[in-house]
Amino acid sequence: MIPMVNLKAQYAEIKDEVERGLAETIANCSFILGPNVQAFEKETAEYLGVKHAIGVASGTDALHLALIAEGIGAGDEVITTAFTFIATAEAIKYVGAIPVFVDIDPRTFNISPAAIEKAVTAKTKAVMPVHLFGQPADMQEIERICKKHNLKLIEDCCQSFGAAIDGKQSGSIGHAAGFSFFPSKNLGAFGDGGLVVTNSDESAAKIKQLRNHGSDVRYYHDVVGYNSRLDEMQAVILRAKLKRIDQYNEARRRKAHLYSELMADLPLTTPFEDGLGFHVYHQYTLLCDKRDAVLKALQDKQIGCAIYYPVPLHQQNVFKQDYAGLSLPVTESVAANCFSLPICPFLEDDSIREIVGVIRGVLRP
Repeated sequence: MIPMVNLKAQYAEIKDEVERGLAETIANCSFILGPNVQAFEKETAEYLGVKHAIGVASGTDALHLALIAEGIGAGDEVITTAFTFIATAEAIKYVGAIPVFVDIDPRTFNISPAAIEKAVTAKTKAVMPVHLFGQPADMQEIERICKKHNLKLIEDCCQSFGAAIDGKQSGSIGHAAGFSFFPSKNLGAFGDGGLVVTNSDESAAKIKQLRNHGSDVRYYHDVVGYNSRLDEMQAVILRAKLKRIDQYNEARRRKAHLYSELMADLPLTTPFEDGLGFHVYHQYTLLCDKRDAVLKALQDKQIGCAIYYPVPLHQQNVFKQDYAGLSLPVTESVAANCFSLPICPFLEDDSIREIVGVIRGVLRP
């Protein structure tokens, strides 16, 4: 059996450090916004090159609180992609704003800057690009559009911790950004967790207040807030992994490049690196018109595989009535043909060769 992500192998590497840190936390009984959360926020801010990093309960919460802090609210339009996890659009809906879905680049699967430009209206207040599968969006062009139209730029970095653009970390370019620490992420916790980053003192203060029941001083509440604090024990785990994130991401890139090299002659499309940013391969996603046959062959061999994402957001039951008639041809074509293979720092090269062998057996029988 080959899993999509080998978390057991990763845990074996950091086991002693993590268990020592967890034991210290339990002994100290400092469980809520304790020293490890504070240290992790400082360490991630330094790594990402931002002024403020605020730990929250999930990536979804990170996007939600970032939108509130940047003043996005009822009736505002936020341009984003329909080819992403639903949390991107959920966060926009939570604040009463309207997701405006536009099409993607056919090679990177990231939001198309040209499509963003065409979608701007008088109601547009923000753009939320997703650095999908670990490849940064075209931030230079997206930032230009946002400045031209005086729009807030809020980065969805839930799949891109460690990805960089022109030497800047993803999340450090926009007005604010949200990260996810779901266990399978490049930087993953042992449960849910998230992070909001910003260079704005005002936004950071607002997010810290909102994550803690609208309170700056204990038992004094200025606004209706949320219970969305990064857990102290998760911070212990994340601190151990943060020390190794560059090593992990480089390993992911090596595994991805080996896949692509071994499948260069097959009738499928391997991931494209546009050279605009440093791709950290949260997922290794291909296109193939014989997807179902390939997936069945992999599943028969107990090899992990998945479709990210089979149904674009504008066609999901929860949204499709509001977007009836919306056509996003590139998004829809990619969703109909994409699939993802196992990728993680601990994936063995021999396992990659085994996986490619199964795929080859379907496409070159």
